Amino acid sequence: MGVLAATITACGSEPDKRCVDRLSREQLPRYECESGSSGGSPRGSYYYGGSVSDKKVSGGSFDRTAVDSGGFGCSGSGGG
Repeated sequence: MGVLAATITACGSEPDKRCVDRLSREQLPRYECESGSSGGSPRGSYYYGGSVSDKKVSGGSFDRTAVDSGGFGCSGSGGG
């Protein structure tokens, strides 16, 4: 039953998202991606999917649609 619940939840869920510095790919606090933080434009951008190792992200994308596959067992749009 736990697997069924995970499958149903995965169908509508978004990929993991983290706030990341585009140049260094270092993970930042979420407020660094909010508009108006530090009195100007956000320092970071949201990075979707992937993993974090030593505060650096890899294996994902700044483009949400590139990693938004819909989850296991879901019908729907698959990216190509």
